[in-house]
Order: sequence, then C-alpha cells, then structure tokens
Amino acid sequence: MSERSTLGGLRARMGQLTREIAKFGVVGGAGVFVNLAVFNLVRGVTELPVVRASIVATVVATGFNYLGYRYFTYRDRDKQGRTKELSLFLLFSAIGLIIENGVLYTATYGFGWDSSLQSNVFKFLGIGLGTLFRFWSYRTWVFRTLPARAAVERVESFLSEASEAPPAQATRKQPVRK
Repeated sequence: MSERSTLGGLRARMGQLTREIAKFGVVGGAGVFVNLAVFNLVRGVTELPVVRASIVATVVATGFNYLGYRYFTYRDRDKQGRTKELSLFLLFSAIGLIIENGVLYTATYGFGWDSSLQSNVFKFLGIGLGTLFRFWSYRTWVFRTLPARAAVERVESFLSEASEAPPAQATRKQPVRK
C-alpha cells in the first residue's frame, strides 16, 4: 500500500469522525438545552430537591437524544437488534446520568453550593463529563458500524489504488529454446 493511499484513507476516516462528532454535537447541544430547560422548569414549578429535579431532566433529555442519535447522527449505522441497541443505550445513559448527577450531588451536598447559578454551573459541568463517556460508549457499543461497510471500503480503496497504478509494461515473449 502506498503512502499516498494510506494518507488518503486516514483523511477519509478523520473526515468521517469529524462529521460524526459534529452531528453528535448538534444533537447533544439540543439535548443540553432540553436538559437545562427541564431542570430549571422542574425546580421552579415543584418542590423536588435539586438532584431529583436533575434526574428528571436527564431522563427527558435522554429520550430526546436517543431519537436524535438514532435518526440523525447514526442513521446509517446497523439497525438490526433494536432491543439490544436500546438496552445498551439505556445502560450507558444511566452511567452518564450517574456521572452527571454525581457532580451536582457533590457540589450541592458535599460543598453546600446550591444557589440556582451554582446548580446550573455544576449541572452543566456534569453534563460535559457525562457526554464524554456517552460519546465513547454510544459509538463503540450502541450505534455500531455495519460490519460490511468496512469490507466495502477496503474493496473500494483497493480498486481506486489499482486504477491509479501505472499500467504494467507489456513484456515481449522470449523465444523458447529447445
């Protein structure tokens, strides 16, 4: 394999990863908005303690995000086994919920930082840490690449390399000596 094709393949993979991160960010950004809006609405309208209000908001945002990830960010990924996909999504989302709300819990009950501004800052920080975990886990375990896609990409790469290769020089037949 030539260095040129290796760099081309690397550029293609980096471009694909960049697009995936951008789409994940769009859905995630909208999810952060939903999360914070629901959090502040629940805190303003109910008497729920701060972490419980945050858990409600995280659950609502998780549902919103699943739809965005499945039908926007990862719409080209394997759609077989939706039950397994949803189960894994909920498992990793629950771990993200623990990370996110663990930060808020520590700030609120560990340090006594429970003003509205402080709660929103630590909620946002928790969302950020949880998002790093979610991005890794969703792309690795939940929204898996179709197995055939890698094989097709390898074949296409091989064919494009073959078409770029200089034509083989014709060889003259050597007389056969008897």
